[in-house]
Amino acid sequence: MKNIKIAVIGLGYVGLPLARLFSTKFETIGFDLNKFRVDEINSGHDSTLEVEDELLNYTINNHGFRCTTNIEDLKDFNFYIVAVPTPVDENNRPNLTPLIKASETVGKVISKNDIVVYESTVYPGVTEEECIPVVEKVSGLKFNVDFFAGYSPERINPGDKLHTVEKIKKVTSGSTPEIADLIDDVYNSVLINGTHKAPSIKVAEASKIIENSQRDVNIAFMNELAKIFNAMNIDTHDVIEAASSKWNFIKLNPGLVGGHCIGVDPYYLIQKAQVYGVLPRIMSAARHLNDGMGEYVANQTIKLMNKKGVLVKDAKILILGITFKENCPDIRNTKVVDIYHTLNEFTDNIIIYDPWADADLVRKEYDIEITNVLPENESFDAAILAVSHNEFSKLNLKSLMKENSVIYDVKGFLDRDIIDGRL
Repeated sequence: MKNIKIAVIGLGYVGLPLARLFSTKFETIGFDLNKFRVDEINSGHDSTLEVEDELLNYTINNHGFRCTTNIEDLKDFNFYIVAVPTPVDENNRPNLTPLIKASETVGKVISKNDIVVYESTVYPGVTEEECIPVVEKVSGLKFNVDFFAGYSPERINPGDKLHTVEKIKKVTSGSTPEIADLIDDVYNSVLINGTHKAPSIKVAEASKIIENSQRDVNIAFMNELAKIFNAMNIDTHDVIEAASSKWNFIKLNPGLVGGHCIGVDPYYLIQKAQVYGVLPRIMSAARHLNDGMGEYVANQTIKLMNKKGVLVKDAKILILGITFKENCPDIRNTKVVDIYHTLNEFTDNIIIYDPWADADLVRKEYDIEITNVLPENESFDAAILAVSHNEFSKLNLKSLMKENSVIYDVKGFLDRDIIDGRL
């Protein structure tokens, strides 16, 4: 294990923290096609905010960690980790293109006896049935004879400063028993809470995808309850507080389900299940319900405005937050855009204020303008607290509202005495 040299391919929310951590024990290089991303990391800054600048600079200066866009720089390494996105297309079908491209990259640099480990979330079978054949074809090497593979699903929670990468218990697996042991040892060497070695790559792949699918189904149940109790004029959060007094009740809150994991990963298992003739009804229903919650929030706000006699047409509306979760700049698959688009059918006077999000990135990704600074001398007909950033707790929201206005709280974050409704 002392001769292990690690190359991490893909330097996003998963790849960079992992590469930085491995560099404390092994010679490590990071690879990404995005030159701007590579340059910013090499300069000591991470715009995803997953790695603090002080820690990143320390790692660069004391452990020799570096990143590159040059594939030739990877040829001296022997332990390749793939941490690229696994998105879905507009029809929610798995898009394996980034994973296939990364496998081609590995195929160009991998040598005899080297190992490639995949971290990207996939349905069971992708590593061995989709990725490895690409590596074989490009490299001319034979799997489990000339090179070996493993799968260790990522468990990064964007914005979470408690469950950081070194504290996460990782699932590991390998294509042979010996390689499984070696991969497990490599990961164990940098993890505080160790690993769980799965008996096969497919088991490891399946374990990851059900982690997020389980949360998706549970949140969908809470969202369905919220719809029921809102219709009955019962506060959902009060119901949850009462129910959670029982020792075995699992306490979750309703909400918007976005991001790159919970809102995407279940589609991978849904599609693969159908190939085997199984229709995953619960997972499919959960995805449909959760994907509709942005529109539901907007319509609930409109309903409250109508009840109070607030004219929806051309109303001035403030949306607080556009990232997919609090205290994090990640805007991937955010369902706040669904709130915006539903309201935008009635009014163009919508201001989205988010001190965390990159305005240029939001414009490029969603063609929506946002502001990082709350406009002064503005008053609003309605406001929606969509994301519970810490900064919003200091906001005197009531002072921004017109005398007859509506405040809707998606997160159960605001004082109850100032809101007109909440999810």
